[in-house]
Amino acid sequence: MFRNYIKIALRNLWKDRTFTFLNIIGLSAAFCAAFLLSMYALFELSFDRFHKNTGTLYETYTSSETSKGTEYSNANPIPFAEALKEEVPGVEKITRYATGGPLVTYGDKTLKLDLAWADPDFFDMFTFPILEGSGNNPLAERSSIAITQKAATKIFGKKNAIGETVTILRDGAEKPFTVTAVLKDIPSASSIGFDGILNFKDLPNSFYADNIDRWDAHNHPVYLQLAVGISPEKFEKSTRAFSALHYADEIATDKRDGAKPNKDGQYIQIHLLPFEDISFTNLNSGSATVSKTLQYLILGIAFLILFIASVNFINMSIAKGSQRLREIGMRKTLGAGKGQLFFQFWGESILIFALSILLGGFSAFLLLDSFQTLFQTSASFAIITNPLMLFGLLMCLMLVTLVAGGYPALLMSKLNTLHALKGKLENTGKNRVRDVLMVVQFCIAILLISGTLVLWSQLDYMRTKNLGFNKEQVITLPLNTKKDRGQILQLLRNSLEGQPGIISVSAADNNLGLGKDGRTSTTIMGFDYKGREVKTNLLTVDYDYPQTLDIPILKGRAFNKQYSSDSLSIVINEAMAKEFGEKDPLSVRFILNDSVQYSVIGVVKNYNFQDLNRAIEPISFFFNPSAPKYYAYIKVAPDNLSQSYERVKEVWNTLEPDTEFMGSFLDENIDRTFKDERKMTTMISSGSILAIVLSCIGLFAISLLVVNQRKKEIGIRKVVGASTSTITILLSKDFLKLVGIAFLIATPISWYLTSEWLQRYAYRVELSVWIFIAAGGIAFIIALATISVRTIQAAVQNPVKSLKTE
Repeated sequence: MFRNYIKIALRNLWKDRTFTFLNIIGLSAAFCAAFLLSMYALFELSFDRFHKNTGTLYETYTSSETSKGTEYSNANPIPFAEALKEEVPGVEKITRYATGGPLVTYGDKTLKLDLAWADPDFFDMFTFPILEGSGNNPLAERSSIAITQKAATKIFGKKNAIGETVTILRDGAEKPFTVTAVLKDIPSASSIGFDGILNFKDLPNSFYADNIDRWDAHNHPVYLQLAVGISPEKFEKSTRAFSALHYADEIATDKRDGAKPNKDGQYIQIHLLPFEDISFTNLNSGSATVSKTLQYLILGIAFLILFIASVNFINMSIAKGSQRLREIGMRKTLGAGKGQLFFQFWGESILIFALSILLGGFSAFLLLDSFQTLFQTSASFAIITNPLMLFGLLMCLMLVTLVAGGYPALLMSKLNTLHALKGKLENTGKNRVRDVLMVVQFCIAILLISGTLVLWSQLDYMRTKNLGFNKEQVITLPLNTKKDRGQILQLLRNSLEGQPGIISVSAADNNLGLGKDGRTSTTIMGFDYKGREVKTNLLTVDYDYPQTLDIPILKGRAFNKQYSSDSLSIVINEAMAKEFGEKDPLSVRFILNDSVQYSVIGVVKNYNFQDLNRAIEPISFFFNPSAPKYYAYIKVAPDNLSQSYERVKEVWNTLEPDTEFMGSFLDENIDRTFKDERKMTTMISSGSILAIVLSCIGLFAISLLVVNQRKKEIGIRKVVGASTSTITILLSKDFLKLVGIAFLIATPISWYLTSEWLQRYAYRVELSVWIFIAAGGIAFIIALATISVRTIQAAVQNPVKSLKTE
């Protein structure tokens, strides 16, 4: 019996090979896209779940009530972790954590490695297996370093790394560290990543020793593991006395400035963020909300693409069923039951789906490398190799085949025997089902098209927006050097001065955007001014910083070598001037560190120094000749930008031949900050194109069947004088009505969803009705072009041939 089912199924599929081919092409493309998109989303959702203690690991963060609202931060004071473990019950393990990229030297090799510093509890909390080395805790001793396999090969080659000594530039001097452990390479789905890790107390003095007793200097995250039986809610509640004690000064300042307590009566509250949610939370955005929108959106797109392909299959199967009515009637007459007919038709569907899944999976495998490169992801088929994931995937595929293949099979198996033998269909509502499914299909397509247009508009707006500084002509260069940074900056300035195309050189202690070194940081300072606290972002700059970046100076002046007092002066932006609230901001004088008075000497125009999803905040430029500047800024002439870039690179390689040149133009840095938007735009754009293609495949197939069923009508109309355009409109209008209905349904939904998404940006495009009209127009034109291929062909055909065929 089973063999007979297969034989008949293959025969019928080959007989209708045009529709079989269309089904297989559509489903294969859908499965390929679904595999790749799901693989990416599941990989992203798997971040940090490989740790054995996942479920008891948390990151601490604080919510502070201020006069301007609630502020969130995961930066903590140096004494915070130790005091929390001693004073608040429920902490099983705790570790501070910091990162940096100092130069590491071994023999004649000088490398830039991503280093981390943590407390000894780190390896008891997190699962980073030790492959080589004595002891279970590489951080137990000072002046030791644990490195990954990849770093060990990079530094030592094939030589055994254990016991070897590397030197790291710290506090202006080379300090030796002994390799005590080699770690297994860190999984790509990890929010914590490093090449080497050292004891937290081995941090530079400016970070650790100088702040060892300070509760007002917040500079690093803290992770903890809760003891068994302690819930996060219980622990957070038990920290209130701790906060009231250690943050008393901050709380008093907030009260004085008009802050209101939260619903629990607290001004500063310690919270716990589950460690597996760290990758989906951006505390710097002013919110502590866990957002997995992008990942679930991608999974949703994968589902919608499969849904459209399945709708095509259902519609074609129902439509083709009308050509098999006599076969069904004959089978019933000969004694075939509903169950046998159902399994016959469902078996044909399973064959198509099985082949499509194989072709889709093979295509996904071939496209995997390109997909990984395009979306900068390490997602691979390994994510679905565990038994639970494979079982879930199998259940999803069974569900798809059961619904998409089983429904048409059930419909055909229930036909009345007499009507089937006569070749007539009962009023089963098949057209209504087909029409509803096609409307849903085009709703999805229009939603994706309009979403793509809005995303493109927002991304283009952010990329072309005037950020308030010159991003096209300025090269930013990380000053990775073993030399004194002030010295290397001066050498760089001297070497570039007078070179063709070089206009000016300056420096600062932070980058704009995201450079090739992948590092960015924020320094915020608070001080009292006229009885209230004023907070500002802090940037230490060199001479000519505003001039190099073309940031307009609205009042006063910038730092100048002619004025020796500039080390006690600051330059502020408009937002900071507003914070002071003075008519003349150049009259502002304030005290820092209880003794040093600073004066405002200039006001620059507001510029976007942070992500565009944040409004411009106050920022103050300080000038301190002895403070390290980590980034050089080189302004070049607008002509021959590439030559100027090569000239800067050549000078750097001359000054630092052993250190990689990592310069980039500021517009490249800004573009790197849009990586999530670019990924989302590319994925939704790809999904839109595929959705339209799949919808058109289904529409084309249905139009073929409709034209075949109406050949006699077309011939008669031609004979009585109907024109080609009249017949084309007659055959097309029913389908185009469905596209129109889909447009009316999809537009308000799309408007709501896109407007909600745009709220995450402080600077955003205004939604225009033309975007949605364009989306509907694109769908309408493509649908018309698809239908017209067959309808025009039928309309121009010789009517005699049509009548003879019938």
